[in-house]
Amino acid sequence: MINSRAAIYPGTFDPITNGHLDLVLRASRIFDRVIVAVADSKGKTPLFDLAERVQLAEEAVSDIPGVEVVGFTSLLVECARSKGVGVILRGLRAVSDFEFEFQLAGMNRHLDNELETMFLTPSEKYAFISSSVIREIARLGGDISPFVTERVNTALVQKYSTHPR
Repeated sequence: MINSRAAIYPGTFDPITNGHLDLVLRASRIFDRVIVAVADSKGKTPLFDLAERVQLAEEAVSDIPGVEVVGFTSLLVECARSKGVGVILRGLRAVSDFEFEFQLAGMNRHLDNELETMFLTPSEKYAFISSSVIREIARLGGDISPFVTERVNTALVQKYSTHPR
């Protein structure tokens, strides 16, 4: 059964950032249940494997009521159906994000016309943050602590100290 009071927030979350957390927190005020769905995304060759990304996300959202984290390897609509959610939540940082997100929303609607897509924009202080930028700053030894949780910061420092890219 589809629940319009539940939303799924999909992404690679490689790693989860304070920008992601801002959207999760704001969504938790709108929806009774928010599922952070961490995509396997083998095509993107993530820095952290799926289990690591799920664990980092779980730790990051642990104090937000009504939020759970799942990893998934299927189509998003299949994951959403299995969780009984009616809304896909997507973040838009800039106008340049819209075209791609619009295409995804249309395809997801085609695959399951009972799912709606809702777009949220991040708070201004997080609008410029992306996981790829965070990874690059961390790789080059820059301070990413204002943009990620302490645990994510530590995980990135450890990852780049053992596997420099």
